[in-house]
Amino acid sequence: MKRGVAGVVTDGGLRDSPDIAKLGFPAYHQRPSAPTNLTLHQAIDIDVPIGCGDAPVFPRDVVVGDAEGVIVIPAHMADEVAAEATEMTAFEDFVQEKVLEGRSILGLYPPTDEQSRNDFAAWRQTTGR
Repeated sequence: MKRGVAGVVTDGGLRDSPDIAKLGFPAYHQRPSAPTNLTLHQAIDIDVPIGCGDAPVFPRDVVVGDAEGVIVIPAHMADEVAAEATEMTAFEDFVQEKVLEGRSILGLYPPTDEQSRNDFAAWRQTTGR
C-alpha cells in the first residue's frame, strides 16, 4: 500500500487474516495461521526465484488472482496468455448470455456446432468485443 504493494501470496498461512482482508489489496493464503515465530521466519532476499504452491516463480513473472485462486504466468508468455484469456472471456460471456436466454449448451460449449461459431461472430460484431 504505502510502499507500492499490489498484493500478497503465500502457500502458507496468514495471521490476522480477517483484518488483512480489509486492507484494500488482495491477500491469498492457504489457511489462517497461528502467529509465526519471527526468529525462524524472516525475509532474507528479494527479487530471486522462489517456489510457491509447488509452482516456480521468477522475478518479473505475472501473478494473477481472483476469488477462485492464483496463477503464475511466466513473464515471456504474459502477453500471449492475456490475449487468449481476453478471447476466452468474451466467448464465455457470449455462452452465458445464450444459456440465460434458454439455449442448450450442446454444440454451444464447446462450440462444436457451426451455428454457434457463426452466432458468436455476430455477437462480437454487435457488442464490439
